[in-house]
Amino acid sequence: MTIRVLVADDQMMVREGFSVLLNAMPDIEVVGEAVDGREAVAKVRELAPDVVLMDIRMPGVNGIEATREIVAADGETKVLVLTTFDLDEYVYQALRAGASGFLLKDASARQLADGVRVVASGESLLAPSVTKRLITEFSRLAENERPRIPASAQAAYGDLTDRETEVLVLIAQGLSNAEMAEHLVVAESTVKTHVSRILVKLGLRDRTQAAVFAYETRLVVPG
Repeated sequence: MTIRVLVADDQMMVREGFSVLLNAMPDIEVVGEAVDGREAVAKVRELAPDVVLMDIRMPGVNGIEATREIVAADGETKVLVLTTFDLDEYVYQALRAGASGFLLKDASARQLADGVRVVASGESLLAPSVTKRLITEFSRLAENERPRIPASAQAAYGDLTDRETEVLVLIAQGLSNAEMAEHLVVAESTVKTHVSRILVKLGLRDRTQAAVFAYETRLVVPG
């Protein structure tokens, strides 16, 4: 099935570049472009893409606000946020807004396409380099500024098996399913099953929330 993508960025060359790279993939089609957050929200309603490749810094309605509106609409569209090393403070805001993943703007064509596929499949993309900065920001924020994790998740934490707890730690460290499978010496399908059970047991939306949960419960301690 073809993954339908909307590219939102205020720079024409960036939009066109990403569109060319993604359209070159047999399983991905760029169905539209947006120059700012407001247009991105409007085109999501019009085109219902599977994934929005969202820049953060855009004039008018920025990527954070647009992500929040798209996620709040309860549609099936996932948001993959574009970030750079000098925009650390915005990455965490995108997490709170409900982004499903983060991709560095200097990513290769393969990383870009793989990121879109991961997010479209319902998983969250947390590259280790980005996760490290999220952890740092999470540690800095006051308790009342952190994303709210359902109280039911805290109560359900004890229901996790030892292996599920181990997988949760690896999620927080930013490992992909393939990397976790290699680390645990199990099939990738087994890892996917563990991840799904973790999310169901804890009542969490996605891997991003799972990573935050791991730090909030001190299962993993920022270092």
